[in-house]
Amino acid sequence: MSINSLQASKQDTLSEHVFEQIKEDIITGVIPQGQKIGEADLAKSYHISRGPLREALQKLESIHLVDRRPHSGSRVITLDSTMMRDVYQMREAMEGFATRLACIAMSQADIDNLYRLLEKHESSIKRSEGQRYFQKEGDLDFHYYIFSKCQNQWLIDYLNNKLYQVLRMCRHRTSQIPFRVEPALHDHYAIVDAVNNRDPELAEILMRRHISGAWKMVENLLNQEENKE
Repeated sequence: MSINSLQASKQDTLSEHVFEQIKEDIITGVIPQGQKIGEADLAKSYHISRGPLREALQKLESIHLVDRRPHSGSRVITLDSTMMRDVYQMREAMEGFATRLACIAMSQADIDNLYRLLEKHESSIKRSEGQRYFQKEGDLDFHYYIFSKCQNQWLIDYLNNKLYQVLRMCRHRTSQIPFRVEPALHDHYAIVDAVNNRDPELAEILMRRHISGAWKMVENLLNQEENKE
């Protein structure tokens, strides 16, 4: 491998590493919503040069966590009520259909793994004394696990690349609502039971109902926050 190739590979690795760091910091609120992205400050905070940082910011823009506008620079997105409503409406339609497809496509081993995943989630909730239900990314995430098994690559790509990280950001905001934790886990078990029974219509209905219920909870929370202001 040439020196130039090694340098390019090293820069790609640095870019990916800082991308993952900044992504999680945006989702969990370490970097606040609406904050202006200053490259110099970020480069200093994450101990990285401007080149890999710019690549990371481009990736964050592509998954809709960073918004770049002409003459005003880049900012972390703000989850206002309109954006969250639109995201949850898209999520209900697309995840509902993905669940229908996954019900048909998943193997019994996939379903068994899904039950085991929920058992881990249940243990995590108990450790938090019922106060928190925030899932890790990828196959450790109930919703990701299901839509990734639907065997429709167009649908998977759209959910994963257009909606997933914004959804994680929305869900982090609501994961610590105590009266949402147990019902959410109960809904998840009911959805897996429908998948296990190979009932795609019921599985889709339950997923759509679950997401619709989550949005109603979020909407009430947003209304309460607006009334306090």
